[in-house]
Amino acid sequence: MTDEQAPVIELPDFDTLADLLVEEGLLTLSPAELHGLLCGQVAAGARFDPVTLFARIGELLDLEPFSRELTRTGIMQLYLATLQQLQAPDFSFELVLPDDDQPLAGRADALGLWCSGFLSGFGLQERKGSQGLSIEGQETLRDLAQIVQITTAADAEAEEDENDLMEVQEYVRMAALLVFSECNEPDGQPSDAAAETAPVLH
Repeated sequence: MTDEQAPVIELPDFDTLADLLVEEGLLTLSPAELHGLLCGQVAAGARFDPVTLFARIGELLDLEPFSRELTRTGIMQLYLATLQQLQAPDFSFELVLPDDDQPLAGRADALGLWCSGFLSGFGLQERKGSQGLSIEGQETLRDLAQIVQITTAADAEAEEDENDLMEVQEYVRMAALLVFSECNEPDGQPSDAAAETAPVLH
């Protein structure tokens, strides 16, 4: 064992991922939905090497294999940064969403897509063992299902609307951490001892 901390892996931002997906021709896939999907999978205990990561994304989203090395590198970085943040003891986990200077309605839509992706990823990952979610965890998933329907009027930019969205966004962030903590051991590893070890990003 060593006290040295692993280097922090930077989480790709929304626009960077959007550009990568556009270059792949994936015009309808939101970076928010993709990140939510990965978070749901990891929260349920999944761990991936590059081959299984891309295969799982393709399977869950019905996509052709990513053709560009830059895209594969970016998505691998997204996965590793997400895993690192979820395991971090400082609750530094972030959601991949549009910047705060983007229109409120678009940000609300992206948050709904993130929640949809999370629920899909979590629900489609087989969890080993008999341990289930607590009542609080189950209620949290139901709340996320409600947030999927979140909508904001196209012209809504009032400070009250902004604050409401920020509160919901923070709830979603903490909800993901709660679900992760219930399905993974304290060291961040899934309860299934045979889970794959996360690879190093080159």
